Amino acid sequence: MFPFYRLFTIVVVVLRYQLDELVLSGMNHRCARFLLKVVRLGRQPKLARGVRLRLALETLGPIFVKFGQVLSTRRDLIPLDIAEQLSLLQDRVPSFPSAIAVQTIEKALGASPDVLFKQFSMEPIASASIAQVHFAQLHDGRDVAVKVLRPGMLKVINKDLALMRILASWVERLAPDGRRLKPREVVAEFDKYLHDELDLVREASNCSQLRRNFELKDRAGLLLVPEVVWEYTASTVFTMERMQGIPINQVERLRAAQVDLKDLARKGVEIFFTQVFSDGFFHADMHPGNILVSEKPESLGQYIALDFGIVGSLSEFDKNYLAQNFLAFFRRDYRRVAQLHIESGWVPADTREEELEGAVRAVCEPYFDRPLSQISLGQVLLRLFQTSRRFNVEIQPQLVLLQKTLLNVEGMGRDLDPELDLWDTAKPYLEKWMYQRIGPSGLYKRMSQEAGQWAQLLPQIPRLIVSNLDRPDHSVRLNQELTQLRQAYQQTNRLLTVLCVILLLAIGVVLKAIW
Repeated sequence: MFPFYRLFTIVVVVLRYQLDELVLSGMNHRCARFLLKVVRLGRQPKLARGVRLRLALETLGPIFVKFGQVLSTRRDLIPLDIAEQLSLLQDRVPSFPSAIAVQTIEKALGASPDVLFKQFSMEPIASASIAQVHFAQLHDGRDVAVKVLRPGMLKVINKDLALMRILASWVERLAPDGRRLKPREVVAEFDKYLHDELDLVREASNCSQLRRNFELKDRAGLLLVPEVVWEYTASTVFTMERMQGIPINQVERLRAAQVDLKDLARKGVEIFFTQVFSDGFFHADMHPGNILVSEKPESLGQYIALDFGIVGSLSEFDKNYLAQNFLAFFRRDYRRVAQLHIESGWVPADTREEELEGAVRAVCEPYFDRPLSQISLGQVLLRLFQTSRRFNVEIQPQLVLLQKTLLNVEGMGRDLDPELDLWDTAKPYLEKWMYQRIGPSGLYKRMSQEAGQWAQLLPQIPRLIVSNLDRPDHSVRLNQELTQLRQAYQQTNRLLTVLCVILLLAIGVVLKAIW
């Protein structure tokens, strides 16, 4: 059944916050200008367009809030002022009754919390649009956090997504930049993201992978990730080790705990680049609410990661492309940046290299004239994405997610240390990483990885050579067949030529008879 009442509610909210004016104001057609005058009724909006859109999404409820949060990451598609406002959206959702949380746990895990846990807090510690969190204690004494999915979410999500698809098709047809903004593709991406987030096993597996990545010896002291309690985890319940620390944005508390803020800022950059270039797997929701700093004596100053619903993945191609781009930026080698864009296939092959080089130089040079501590690597990447529209670049979703995460990391780092030089911190790491990839150690590592495959193929090579030499020689027969085909082709051409001459003569005779 089509949700007409929900659609009516959306229309009322759109009119209340003058979002229709937001769309019409971007059109130059005279009919649009006339409609704009009718809509405004002689009054101008009191609030900025980004603020109005944010307030409208908050009014429409948690699913639309989530959509705004995801849309805020697509700064390659939407204006910067709107993206900044959407990034302020937060899930202000009341907790659902604890009795329902207990029922969900019992249904998912086959027993009530009283049986499963030594202690279970009925009062949720946090509540968001998708789930809420309760603290508990296992029978072996371990403190855990239990994330419980909000009931009935699938039905609500599917209804709102159906309406979003309708609105997206309207925007695509009516908005001046409708096709470039790809609203239907954005809604489809949001659909996938939401349904993934509804499966807490997926989030738990992301958590487990990130923890395993940072258990390596050379990464000791960088990042703490909670351990997943798999026996108490299902698609609607996620049980993990309880982590305690100071939120990353509470700088005064960090100082009082005697945390070295400059070292903390540098470690944040190292964690980010380690995830991106070494692992190709990164936490993509690194806002202050999801990042804590340990205050325990044995792990003082270590980062703690929470909430693993959004992660990014990069292929080997993506990692090489990004690393070479960053290094080219550091060296001001804009021709190399242009070449990389063309070689990657993300720019049409007929793009003029010198034209793209000039556009990249126009983006980057103003930043290099500033002190390094004032340069934002995330903003440079953002400007490049915006410039790329001129060259019909299809920005890859994983790179947009990366750029959004980089802005988060940069913002947190500058809050901790206003003089943080992200470029200077990142350049040695990238150069070392590139050397490990293309230097002798990188060659040896890749050969070691391929050794198992080669070990299977090498013994077969003599047999394959002998087998190939023993094959009968069909080249003579093939040459004969090709010669016959060529002769038949030539004969057909001669026949067609004769027919064309006869046809022309016949036409000439007919025309002469008529005249």
